[in-house]
Amino acid sequence: MAIQRTLTLIKPDAYKAGNIGNITAMIEENGFKIVHALLFKFTEKSAKQFYSEHEGKPFFDGLLQFTVSDKVLAMVLEKENAVADFRKLMGATDPAKAEPGTIRAKYGTALPKNAVHGSDKESSAKKEITYIFGEFASIPSNEKNHAKEY
Repeated sequence: MAIQRTLTLIKPDAYKAGNIGNITAMIEENGFKIVHALLFKFTEKSAKQFYSEHEGKPFFDGLLQFTVSDKVLAMVLEKENAVADFRKLMGATDPAKAEPGTIRAKYGTALPKNAVHGSDKESSAKKEITYIFGEFASIPSNEKNHAKEY
């Protein structure tokens, strides 16, 4: 299987609770390589663009308010089958329904305060990574042999 990249955001609730280290440790312990990381705060405009697929849904406004409430840590994760493996590690969207031992079961408290975001499919991962980090960040390292390293 080919190496993939996926995006995760450690959300404001987990940032405020001081769980960045615990969550990144879980990520690395599960075989993911963190290849890019950025701590930042979404603006209302950038949060609307990032979550545009949910516009018009009943939870959209609450999701935006929560997303801009504090900093997030965005990370590009890399490994074989990264998207599906990270979805499994995250657990169910609702922390109350997440399997024990998953990130959301351990660090999420409610919706949308479920500690992390993860890309739902490979095409979403590429779009989300490109939005935050630029187009070259979405290309797995095994496919970059033509690119100049800096």
